[in-house]
Amino acid sequence: MKAIQFEGYGGPDVLVCRDAARPLCGSGEMLVRVRAAGVNPKDCLVRKGKFRWFTGRRFPLGLGHDFAGSVEEVGRRVNGFQVGNPVYGMTNGWKGRTYAEFLVAQPSETAHKPSSLSFVEAAAVPLAAMTALQALRDLGGLTSGQRVLINGSSGGVGTFAVQIAGLLGAHVTAVCSGRNAKLVRRLGAHQVIDYTRENIRHLSPAVDVLFDAFGNCRFPDIRSILTPHGRYISTVPGLPILKWGVLSRLSPGPRAHLVIVKSRDVDLETISGWIAEERLAPVVDRVVPLAEAQAAHTYIETKRARGKVVLTVEGRAAL
Repeated sequence: MKAIQFEGYGGPDVLVCRDAARPLCGSGEMLVRVRAAGVNPKDCLVRKGKFRWFTGRRFPLGLGHDFAGSVEEVGRRVNGFQVGNPVYGMTNGWKGRTYAEFLVAQPSETAHKPSSLSFVEAAAVPLAAMTALQALRDLGGLTSGQRVLINGSSGGVGTFAVQIAGLLGAHVTAVCSGRNAKLVRRLGAHQVIDYTRENIRHLSPAVDVLFDAFGNCRFPDIRSILTPHGRYISTVPGLPILKWGVLSRLSPGPRAHLVIVKSRDVDLETISGWIAEERLAPVVDRVVPLAEAQAAHTYIETKRARGKVVLTVEGRAAL
């Protein structure tokens, strides 16, 4: 099969499309023919070696966690899936492998693809939508009537966060550039702040949850706009968020959290239900052929993507 792999950590130029062994699935697994794979900032961090203590130094390594495709083989202990079923999902862990023509998938990380979505659209959903859901619902405890601010609202995670916050009944303030204001309003934002013109530190009234999907809001700088029991949630791992998390628990007031997304079939089913009801939809910025993964990573790292970037594995067949 064809797969994107790399022989050493570095820039986008380390990514190579090459021949690789087709994986074999065990009795509790499924072999999926991948039609499209989502590209996420997490993939870029893995490629750079930011998580080498998890990914190691044994090369070649693959990339990718989001996938959409069709079931090619089903292990004898797998229930609920049959050969030919259109599916989508996200692989857990750090050693991604969805930038390839075939993938061994776990049933617990997979759901039936919503019929209303193309393979490309479906591949844009899992990691970003589950990150938003787990951040807002689980860590933020967001409930109807509360106020939430979403920083980076026009990106891959942010576009889902705006919609999911609305589905949870919250008043949504979205932070983005002026050129993306129309997009986030269409997604359900009640208020839009153009970060090039306004400083969110002057925001009033206070918000119950601040979800930093972009990664440039420091908790000490913005805790003043949170309610006394407010929650700050970041998508960017590192020592600062770990320190803020610990310190915020040692005194009264808002608390800081890091969201580490976990692929769960039950969350995928919740998301699939909203999609089927036409209450949630992915935003796809651009579609790039598998062989041009370097270009996809280069674009993602500009941090200017509106929604998701998706690799198509079989050309127009994935659409």
